[in-house]
Amino acid sequence: MNGATGGPCRTTGRRGLSVPAYREPPERFLMTDLRPFIAGLPKAELHVHHVGSASPRIVAELAAHHPDSKVPADPEALAEYFTFTDFGHFIEVYLSVVDLIRTPEDVRLLTYEVARDMARQNIRYAELTVTPYSSTRRGIPEQGFMEAIEDARKAAESEFGTVLRWCFDIPGEAGLEAAEETARLAVDLRPEGLVSFGLGGPEIGVDRPQFKPFFDRAIAAGLHSVPHAGETTGPQTVWDALTSLRAERIGHGTSSVQDPALLRHLAERRIPLEVCPTSNIATRAVADLDSHPVKEMVAAGVLVTINSDDPPMFGTDLNNEYAVAARLLELDERGVAELAKNAVEASFLDPAGKRKLAAEIDTYTTQWLTADGR
Repeated sequence: MNGATGGPCRTTGRRGLSVPAYREPPERFLMTDLRPFIAGLPKAELHVHHVGSASPRIVAELAAHHPDSKVPADPEALAEYFTFTDFGHFIEVYLSVVDLIRTPEDVRLLTYEVARDMARQNIRYAELTVTPYSSTRRGIPEQGFMEAIEDARKAAESEFGTVLRWCFDIPGEAGLEAAEETARLAVDLRPEGLVSFGLGGPEIGVDRPQFKPFFDRAIAAGLHSVPHAGETTGPQTVWDALTSLRAERIGHGTSSVQDPALLRHLAERRIPLEVCPTSNIATRAVADLDSHPVKEMVAAGVLVTINSDDPPMFGTDLNNEYAVAARLLELDERGVAELAKNAVEASFLDPAGKRKLAAEIDTYTTQWLTADGR
């Protein structure tokens, strides 16, 4: 889900396929021997969605605040509730979660608790994709929304040590009205933690170039451009994001491997791809993990980062995504550490922050290998 106005944006209207009841990757894809190392590894995450990160625990707490909702307030019941039987059910579940976020207090609770879950995974820095249009159109005051995410951000950094930054994204299926509103909120009410401007929603039938004026406005205000592209459409969508929206990173970009010239362009210009393996399988953007294009991306020299997208919805988390990537790329601990440093390099952290986090990764890896006699 990519912060839609009325449903999971990446999947709404994208195809006639249903979303499978998908909880976690098959065991043969997991590097179980690396899981302890991955669990303690300091990490950054660059492609993860705000509402899409609401775990059963968080949703249960929100549901308890709004007993008129049909969403169960029991976390165990929610684990079953989050098992999607088909496309329509996926949308229904997402809508029910969105409808639990009714006040600035709900926004603050969601954001703070997402940060708590990130801290448990040793995520030191995250750029969380937020779709303010989804909330403001439902009646949450825009200033109250900004204050809620900022209060949660500051509390999370103080209490958990996890640094959050925001990407405000346009829900593409909502059209130019949503684009105008998102740009206005980003530029005119810019919260302190906002670093980038994005575009989610379905790619099919939602051309990237039409959003150029809004990205131009955001870039002129000092925000970075990070649209989704090439997940469910071909490589031309990635080219459009690069040329029309001046993308500095590409969300997903799975179809880039279909165009050797595009891969060379991404590699030569060090334009990162935000890869989300489990999400790609769960939504059928990729047929199965064996055929995931991350191997071709890395072989072409593209800067690849690993991310979780909408983790609870797909039965995963960032630690699991690193385990999957390690299996697909045949990595050892040093390789996984280098993958983690890719995310630091591709992030919008300040130079000092990048150096600090990269050093943490190196120190942790050295200590781990030394303790293991290597």
